[in-house]
Amino acid sequence: MKWRRMPLGPIGTNAYIISNDIKECLIIDPGAEAQKIFAYVNEHRMQPLAILLTHAHYDHIGAVDEVREKYTIPVYIHKKEKNWLLDPALNLSFRVPYLEPLRLKEAEEIITGDGELSIGGFHFTVFETPGHSPGSVSFYFKEHDVIFSGDALFEGSIGRTDLPGGNTDQLLRSIHDKLLTLPEETLVLSGHGLETTIQQEMDTNPFLNGY
Repeated sequence: MKWRRMPLGPIGTNAYIISNDIKECLIIDPGAEAQKIFAYVNEHRMQPLAILLTHAHYDHIGAVDEVREKYTIPVYIHKKEKNWLLDPALNLSFRVPYLEPLRLKEAEEIITGDGELSIGGFHFTVFETPGHSPGSVSFYFKEHDVIFSGDALFEGSIGRTDLPGGNTDQLLRSIHDKLLTLPEETLVLSGHGLETTIQQEMDTNPFLNGY
């Protein structure tokens, strides 16, 4: 499996395109600038299979409908945020003066809890990791020692919890119970910033010390 981190939009939210040996790909959090995603997929002659959303804040979903319609693929989102795609107040796009309010189509696939998912040649685990938002999830590819953590855990930081539905204690529990139990060499690919590892965050993340 290969992955490409693609910072998109005014605040550089990370989208990820992950691919396998037969050129299938999954697109995680296409937040803006759909044409950049199209260019990369076309250049590498990939076949998109699905869009996976770690959560539904505006900066993670802005290009969802363009990508979904281009490739005729389903969107996966947690049940607690399925309505956020349709509502600018919930996805917070109404707060952003330079952005048109986002009213997207409903997701085709609803994540209801922790569990295993298979899409094409990809097999991975979904972890519920709420705290930054109620329906935040992380996608763990055990065979490849990689987890896509959305805005739960960053290099040297954690997701903000001052937005509606945020909860600091819940986020710290999610990180401690779901993420820090993974092998220390696991690569953490976050919604913002650079990659890190579970070991690095256990050793150096000031928000996790003493929890």
